Amino acid sequence: MTEVTSAIRATFAAAGAVGHLHVREIGTNYEVGLGADDAVVLASVFKVPVAVAFEREVSAGRLEPTDRTVVTDRYKTGGVGTAGCQDDVEMSWRDLAHLMLTLSDNAATDLIYHRVGQGAIDTVLADIGLANTRVVGCCEDILISMGNELGAEWRSPEFDALVSSLAPERVKTLAVLDPGQASASTAREMTALLEAIWTDRAAPADACQRIRTTMSQQVWPHRLASEFGQDVRVAGKTGTLPGLRNEVGVVTYPDAKSYAVAVFTRSESLELNLPDVDRSIGAAARIGIDSLRSREV
Repeated sequence: MTEVTSAIRATFAAAGAVGHLHVREIGTNYEVGLGADDAVVLASVFKVPVAVAFEREVSAGRLEPTDRTVVTDRYKTGGVGTAGCQDDVEMSWRDLAHLMLTLSDNAATDLIYHRVGQGAIDTVLADIGLANTRVVGCCEDILISMGNELGAEWRSPEFDALVSSLAPERVKTLAVLDPGQASASTAREMTALLEAIWTDRAAPADACQRIRTTMSQQVWPHRLASEFGQDVRVAGKTGTLPGLRNEVGVVTYPDAKSYAVAVFTRSESLELNLPDVDRSIGAAARIGIDSLRSREV
C-alpha cells in the first residue's frame, strides 16, 4: 500500500492540507489508511453518534419521534436550518434529527443532545468499542469554550468581531481545534462506527436504516461525493471548523459493494472557502477505494 498512501498524502499536500484517512470495505478485511490511528477533531462529525443515540432512544420507546418541540433563541448557534432562523421553530424530533444530519443544523443537534443526554452517547461509543472516541458536549459548548478562552460571552455583540480579529496563530491554539480537548476520534474508529450502522449492529435494524437513509440525503456534494458519478451512492456527514474539513460516509457501487470512508484534513489556511481542500477529500477517498477494488479483481 506504499504507493497508494503516498498518492493519498500527495493529494492532500497539493491542496495545502495534511490528511488522515481510513477506508474499509464493509463486510471484509480489506482496508487502506493514512494516519488512521492518529487523534483528530471530529467537528460536526460528532453528530453521527448523536444520531445513533437518538435512534436507540426511539427504538426503546423512551422518545416519541413525532412529538413536537420548539427551537428557541436558547439554541440559535448560527448556521443553516433552524439554527439560522430568526423566529422560534416548532418541529418534531424526527425532523430535527433529519436536519441534524442532512444540513448539519446546530440548533437541531443541541436539542437532541440535551434530550438524549451525554450518557446515552457515551454508551453508543462503548458498545461499539470506540475506545479512542469521545464526544465533549454539543455545538453550543464549542462556542462557550471559545468565549471562555477569549474572555467574551459568545452571545455578546463583540464576540464575532473578536473572533474575526484573531491572528491565525491564535486561532490554531483554541481548545476546540485540539484533539486532546475537543470531541475527537480516529479515522479508523469512524469507519468502524459506519460499518456498525451499515450492518445493523449500532442499533436495531430499523433504527440503522433510518440513519443510513438520512445520511444519503445530505445536501453537501462538494467533499466526499465530488469524485463519484451518479451510479455511485454516497451517504455522508461533514464536519467543519477553522482550518478543519472532514467527512465520513459510505460509498456504494452498482455491484453492491460498500466502502466506509473517514477523511479528516487540517490546512494552514483558515479561509472560509477552500475548494481544493474540499475536493481533496473526495479524491483521496477515490484513490483508497480504487486500490481496494483493484485487489478484488
